[in-house]
Amino acid sequence: MRVFQPASVLFGALSFLLLFAPAMVLAKAETAKTQQGVEVKIEELADGLDHPWGMEFLPDGRLLVTERNSGKLYILNADRTKSKPLEGVPEVLADGQGGLMDVALDPGFKKNGYVYLSYAKPGQDGKSTTALGRGKLSGSRIEGFQDIFVQEPYIDDSKHFGNRIAFSPDGRYLFFALGERFQFDPAQDLSNHLGTVIRIHPDGSVPKDNPFTGRKGVRAEIWSYGHRNIEAMAFQPGTGALWIGEMGPLGGDELNQIEKGANYGWPVVSAGKHYDGRTIPDPSTHPEFKAAALTWTPVISPSGMAFYQGGMFPAWKGSAIIGGLTHEELVRVTFDGTRPREEDRLSMPGRIRDVAIASDGSIYALMDEGDGKVLRISSMGKASK
Repeated sequence: MRVFQPASVLFGALSFLLLFAPAMVLAKAETAKTQQGVEVKIEELADGLDHPWGMEFLPDGRLLVTERNSGKLYILNADRTKSKPLEGVPEVLADGQGGLMDVALDPGFKKNGYVYLSYAKPGQDGKSTTALGRGKLSGSRIEGFQDIFVQEPYIDDSKHFGNRIAFSPDGRYLFFALGERFQFDPAQDLSNHLGTVIRIHPDGSVPKDNPFTGRKGVRAEIWSYGHRNIEAMAFQPGTGALWIGEMGPLGGDELNQIEKGANYGWPVVSAGKHYDGRTIPDPSTHPEFKAAALTWTPVISPSGMAFYQGGMFPAWKGSAIIGGLTHEELVRVTFDGTRPREEDRLSMPGRIRDVAIASDGSIYALMDEGDGKVLRISSMGKASK
């Protein structure tokens, strides 16, 4: 496995190592309170990770963790030791927001051993795209890794790769969330995959009942479009609804319920503004677009999301736990059916990139830093609000 890193990235990384001094140091375990006063323990399980991006529990409780910048995939063992990098992962372009990103297990993993990885794929003349592939986990390697989806087109930019993987509750379909690569208008163009959620079978084939299958000049994998940059996605237990956390520009982060064939309006409308201060038409001015279920201004920069079904925090059951990059926190959202509202927040010691729920009901969070960490949030044994 090779990682392609532009010279500017390597120089920046060296400068970071030489000059950066962290503003906060996390003890191996400490207590904290949510805004509602729920007391929790935040425990450091692993450190020294190079911008960890995605994680997935194996059936035996070990944890797969990706490193964005290094392009490496590790297993965190039950005794908190980290394996050597697994062999057989794809070549990635580690540039800007791209690298080795999400990881997921096939719903039939116990029988077929498939692990899915998404990543920034290098192309010609410095261009790159987002790719998704799978291979079989065998000991310390991924065997026979092959791409099953490659976003079109390749772009000369290092932003907005998206990259979240979610399987439908029945395991028949794979949903993959994509950014619009900071290209704006192409998010409204169905001839490309920019700014879309795609739906494919686990082998990469296109379902016949996708909304645009058979339409000339349209990418048949597309399930929804008009998105900006999606780094949080999960299915809601009970309802089966698919939810995404979508990053807005200057304000206007969104929580969206994804519907077949729906257009979510970017960049025509947004609750936020352009970074240079120019206004963007409000979503209410274009009722033809699907409106966000919840918006955040100031932004939270949602990355990673999991619905809580554990027993450690009984009052949180059914809530979505969303990672926050901008304010270094976890955001808890409750639902009345499919109507969401923000319920609580928990300050964290760094930028949270991904969230997962362990079998014991504790919450795992990835801290996206140069010295990235795997954190575990557990109950202090008191009643949760």
